Amino acid sequence: MTMLQLVVTEITEASPQVRTLTLARPDRASLPSFTPGSHLVLECGPSVNAYSLLGDSRMPSAYTISVLKLGAGRGGSRWLHERSPGDMVTVRPPRSMFPPMQKARKHLLIAGGIGVTPILSHLRAAARWGHQTEVLYSHRPGHGTHLDELRQLAPESLRCFTRRSEFHAALQESLGRQPIGTHLYCCGPESFMDTVCRSAEEFGWPEGRIHTERFGADALDPGAPFEVVLRDSQRTVTVEPGRSLLEVLEETGISVPNLCRQGFCGECRIPVTAGTPLHRDHYLEDQEKAADDSLMCCVSRAQTDSLEVPL
Repeated sequence: MTMLQLVVTEITEASPQVRTLTLARPDRASLPSFTPGSHLVLECGPSVNAYSLLGDSRMPSAYTISVLKLGAGRGGSRWLHERSPGDMVTVRPPRSMFPPMQKARKHLLIAGGIGVTPILSHLRAAARWGHQTEVLYSHRPGHGTHLDELRQLAPESLRCFTRRSEFHAALQESLGRQPIGTHLYCCGPESFMDTVCRSAEEFGWPEGRIHTERFGADALDPGAPFEVVLRDSQRTVTVEPGRSLLEVLEETGISVPNLCRQGFCGECRIPVTAGTPLHRDHYLEDQEKAADDSLMCCVSRAQTDSLEVPL
């Protein structure tokens, strides 16, 4: 994979605890285009994190991301909040996991908190292409991010909410009146997305018209400790509460391909040859989880005291 060495050219405060970083080539040459809703993968010191792209997707001269500072984060957001203009960042090319459906009759865009970032990318593309949109944005009072841009791009269809009850009422009303052929796109905290998807399903929305970007901002519970037998290496390692199997494998010197480190991209899937996984990802289908023959080592743990993997 070709890596990009980009320089931080500008940093602005998008809202309390959210910084917007602009990244460009040192010579300011054009960067690869991307599909709206794509994310950028940054090497943030010792960790690798994915962040949604905000700007124009066509032959961009810079990439723009917004990063929420997580007090309990394990390095990615904190590391980026410590950057200054002129600092260099290693970046993997954009990747699309949340694209807009070009044949959709209408795009219903629903965001919670920092989850507005990929929604903004969708809205920017829809405005350029002349697609019909409706936007519902729920955020804490005083913590709305990119509100000016949202209002410029969707002056007639944007509705913002700072009270949960008002958002839920608007959500029910909106889901119940959309024309056939509308596609729903949602990003935000895990419980927020679960509520939106459950409500859409109750209104009879087909699964194929509901799209989510599993942002992974909510912290998983630390879990119980378990042992992992590395069959090929003839070693046994212990995964303590609050740590991931991926982290332990990396410390052991075993490299596992990974991207999001939050359980939705599928990059870090590894086989399981003994024991029962505790699946905590958003990638595997139900039948794949039921087979218990693989897991996403960035988030999943063990139901049994130990697992065996062919590593």
